[in-house]
Amino acid sequence: MRKFNIRKVLDGLTAGSSSASQQQQLQQQHPPGNREPEIQETLQSEHFQLCKTVRHGFPYQPSALAFDPVQKILAVGTQTGALRLFGRPGVECYCQHDSGAAVIQLQFLINEGALVSALADDTLHLWNLRQKRPAILHSLKFCRERVTFCHLPFQSKWLYVGTERGNIHIVNVESFTLSGYVIMWNKAIELSSKSHPGPVVHISDNPMDEGKLLIGFESGTVVLWDLKSKKADYRYTYDEAIHSVAWHHEGKQFICSHSDGTLTIWNVRSPAKPVQTITPHGKQLKDGKKPEPCKPILKVEFKTTRPGEPFIILSGGLSYDTVGRRPCLTVMHGKSTAVLEMDYSIVDFLTLCETPYPNDFQEPYAVVVLLEKDLVLIDLAQNGYPIFENPYPLSIHESPVTCCEYFADCPVDLIPALYSVGARQKRQGYSKKEWPINGGNWGLGAQSYSEIIITGHADGSVKFWDASAINLQVLYKLKTSKVFEKSRNKDDKPNTDIVDEDPYAIQIISWCPESRMLCIAGVSAHVIIYRFSKQEVITEVIPMLEVRLLYEISDVESPEGEQAPPLPTPVGSANPQPAPPQSHPSTSSSSSDGLRDNVPCLKVKNSPLKQSPGYQTELVIQLVWVSGEPPQQITSLAVNSSYGLVVFGNCSGIAMVDYLQKAVLLNLGTIELCGSSDPYRREPRSPRKSRQPSGGMLIVTSCMCGVSSLYSESVKKLRSSFLNLKETAVFRDDVCRENISSREEQVQWLRSSVTAGLCDISEGTVAPEDRCKSPTSGSSSPHNSDDQQKVNNFIEKVKIKSRKFSKMVASDIAKMSRKLSLPTDLKPDLDIKDNSFSRSRSSSVTSIDKESREAISALHFCETFTRKADSAPSPCLWVGTTLGTVLVIALNLPPGGEQRLLQPVIVSPSGTILRLKGAVLRMAFLDSTGCLMPPAYESWKEHNVPEEKDEKEKLKKRRPVSVSPSSSQEISENQYAVICSEKQAKVISLPTQNCAYKQNITETSFVLRGDIVSLSNSICLACFCANGHIMTFSLPSLRPLLDVYYLPLTNMRIARTFCFTNNGQALYLVSPTEIQRLTYSQETCENLQEMLGELFTPVETPEAPNRGFFKGLFGGGAQSLDREELFGESSSGKASRSLAQHIPGPGGIEGVKGAASGVVGELARARLALDERGQKLSDLEERTAAMLSSADSFSKHAHEMMLKYKDKKWYQF
Repeated sequence: MRKFNIRKVLDGLTAGSSSASQQQQLQQQHPPGNREPEIQETLQSEHFQLCKTVRHGFPYQPSALAFDPVQKILAVGTQTGALRLFGRPGVECYCQHDSGAAVIQLQFLINEGALVSALADDTLHLWNLRQKRPAILHSLKFCRERVTFCHLPFQSKWLYVGTERGNIHIVNVESFTLSGYVIMWNKAIELSSKSHPGPVVHISDNPMDEGKLLIGFESGTVVLWDLKSKKADYRYTYDEAIHSVAWHHEGKQFICSHSDGTLTIWNVRSPAKPVQTITPHGKQLKDGKKPEPCKPILKVEFKTTRPGEPFIILSGGLSYDTVGRRPCLTVMHGKSTAVLEMDYSIVDFLTLCETPYPNDFQEPYAVVVLLEKDLVLIDLAQNGYPIFENPYPLSIHESPVTCCEYFADCPVDLIPALYSVGARQKRQGYSKKEWPINGGNWGLGAQSYSEIIITGHADGSVKFWDASAINLQVLYKLKTSKVFEKSRNKDDKPNTDIVDEDPYAIQIISWCPESRMLCIAGVSAHVIIYRFSKQEVITEVIPMLEVRLLYEISDVESPEGEQAPPLPTPVGSANPQPAPPQSHPSTSSSSSDGLRDNVPCLKVKNSPLKQSPGYQTELVIQLVWVSGEPPQQITSLAVNSSYGLVVFGNCSGIAMVDYLQKAVLLNLGTIELCGSSDPYRREPRSPRKSRQPSGGMLIVTSCMCGVSSLYSESVKKLRSSFLNLKETAVFRDDVCRENISSREEQVQWLRSSVTAGLCDISEGTVAPEDRCKSPTSGSSSPHNSDDQQKVNNFIEKVKIKSRKFSKMVASDIAKMSRKLSLPTDLKPDLDIKDNSFSRSRSSSVTSIDKESREAISALHFCETFTRKADSAPSPCLWVGTTLGTVLVIALNLPPGGEQRLLQPVIVSPSGTILRLKGAVLRMAFLDSTGCLMPPAYESWKEHNVPEEKDEKEKLKKRRPVSVSPSSSQEISENQYAVICSEKQAKVISLPTQNCAYKQNITETSFVLRGDIVSLSNSICLACFCANGHIMTFSLPSLRPLLDVYYLPLTNMRIARTFCFTNNGQALYLVSPTEIQRLTYSQETCENLQEMLGELFTPVETPEAPNRGFFKGLFGGGAQSLDREELFGESSSGKASRSLAQHIPGPGGIEGVKGAASGVVGELARARLALDERGQKLSDLEERTAAMLSSADSFSKHAHEMMLKYKDKKWYQF
């Protein structure tokens, strides 16, 4: 019984008084006889707020490195102005300079919770690390000089800043103001020197005397400057340019690295020549000659140990004849020299020492090496210098990410299962010590649900990541390329012409968390289905199917050759394609005319395959070449564990495979799928337009129209000329057709040409003898033989040119395969303007263009009403295309158990067709109460363990039907289909198929990603548009709830990887190496401050080294310097205002007040209020003390006056 709703009646009365056009529109959306029951929606706009949460991965394009030895925090700066801070595993932080200028140097205020960053735009910034989201406290912009080097002595507030002109300025880091004390380059170098010494490349104070400053100039000059006397004590000159300088801890020696690959060690008091010159990688020549020059040594560090020899650690310096050798870090310890090869170029390195004091034995224990694409930590305490196992999620880009998926609220046993199988994949040989960068504290994880991120990579690998509680940890890695034969040389891989490189790259991932079934689609038109197992198995023969998605229909060989081609009919387990699928590699490699045919792009291994615990191959499906043309790449994919089916499609058609029976159930082109209900009326075309002279030419046309946006201008010009050539060929073929006289021949020609057109446009070329015969290609009249010969010659020329062009097209597609993925790769461009040319139904695009452009863009298994007359839901597949067509395919499944493996699955198009504007992106289904109905699934069980008899009996009785709420619903209850396209969203009432609600999402742009997600015990539609807007809509009414401009589409990487998931979470690949996570949930935003880790923790600074009795007696040991007296305004004066500009930052108390939110925010506010109250109390205490002293003085004066006048009478005053 339907619920009576007075509101609907009032709506009807209101509609009746409106205009006729409005009434008509209302009747279209809400027909009076089919009123939808009112569903209470709980989501409101206040439930939504957009903010970034965390950033994972390796810092993209790193440029600077710093370490706090007391707090144990590592900082990395990048060329894009980003700042990444790392503490213990799970404690990370991302900051960004607003200017986006490259970070050239970082300096920690050791154990102070602050950091100084120097940027390429000559600004210095002071960061406050004592809050969970660090903020800038002060900035200083140099106006007349370029900053090249900075140095901040330990426990000092005065920062030395070297410039490109060779001058050194001094900055007070507390106030971020310049001191009047300046070291000018012309005073530092010798007066006799006629040339400029170059930029400052090094500044450091003598470990034993803070009053002596060592200044290194790029030209090779080093100066020891006396800060008190303001003059140079010593000058050291060398012929080669200097890159870095390092002190011995005793302050008597220092070492320089030079551009010719040499190291020079100098005694402080012997400036004439170096004590020792070393060429670590130079060939020592006989007769005492100077070694051959080597590459520059970019950095050197000089670290001492108590028991033994010092460590000299350097990067670079390799000899020039080592061509192709990888970058190296060299560790020299005593007489031993270890050369450690790195995978990438070395950006910077730092030696981690036990003490922060530069005047004590350093006792180095590790080296942090910042590489171009990795972070390596080397253990110096163990023999062989093993590396530490990196606990940070920095290997996202190990192979370029090509796609990713995000799953929230997964089954609780899933992460432990993946971790257990992934733990066996860990490499051996790491250092046994714990990770030494262990500063900070973890946040309080407020999320109770588990999250998993899956990334697909260019090398065919798939990685599973635990993303729970805003952390990231790799769980398991799957290598999909293991099932294929590896080509050892270029001559050995003739079939991979579709892709120049990375033939195993992952394009699409379909995963069912409940059943743990995984299905991937690769760039070489291959699909692999995986089952999860905890047992190791050896697969003797890898199950394989070859699918000829572009199939032929031959009138000559068919028994019904005299009849018109029938519409698609229900298909059983028998394969509808002419050739049955191959279970072994195909032996038919070419057609009769020498073209490659029935050959997959990759070769599956013939030998037994050992499969470790984890994901194991269930079935490999490959699309094959058709008459010399490669298969089109797969654009959509779906797997269902309850039905045992996998379905995939591309711009040619759709194929469905029963992976339990290893059989192809459905193999249709998009045109055949539409049948007589085709909205574009493409089937009954005229012979002139349907007749095609060359199959090879047609597949090129299809290919070109589908991916026209990917080609360079030169290729587009070639395309237009090729189409002109095609039209000429069609015209000449029409001339031949005029010779047909018999009506029967005309009918037969019409039928065969339409059939050939359908075949060609959906599949490509076929061999001439397999092609449908027409009178012009059969025996002709004698007087027509010359014309026939000319036409044949012309067609052959066109075929040759078409093959050359198709190879060019296929190569171009392959190069773009990692940049684009459907549906976005079918767009002409990524302009913000509306692409009406490709989307409008009234466009002047030819029917051939429309057909070739229509690809399968969305697939969804469900249990719902397939037709209007259905009284109960049944299993079906909903198919969406790039032209906005939605079709429904009914599935008739056999009973479960053994019957499921013996009886065929019946697949039949239902005839239901819906239309939307723009390519269909996502589909989902709601029950009558508005709850999301997930696709049917079968819970995971170990399939490699023999089942007991009881289990088998249960399996026989069990039927793989839906576990969604729909299975328990009453027959009278309806459902809702939610369909999201590039332009609009519709909610369709089922089984009536009336449009209950409709929302035009965007008119001037298009939706890149749309997901139906759950949030706050309700559901909504979340969309990301190409114009940078993130929007959410309520369901089922499609009310706008959120519309925020967030991120413009600057590159296709964002479009390819952006995805929403449940509980208000989303992510995208912000750079080739980093994942940015964000939330659109108000609740998560409020709790974010509590979830973030703390970088700064109160730690006592280690005690200074003991000077010893004799050093204290005879004046040895470190000499202190009163820098305040030397650099303060009272002695050095004020600096010129035009030299630098001070900019106050937002990171003060106001910034903390603004940034604080949630529970921790309240605590922070309370703490601030307490601080303010404490300040007021201290002020009050001071005032009270002043009043007390004033009262005391007043009482004293009063007492004195009383003593003075107590004996006097009143008249004596």
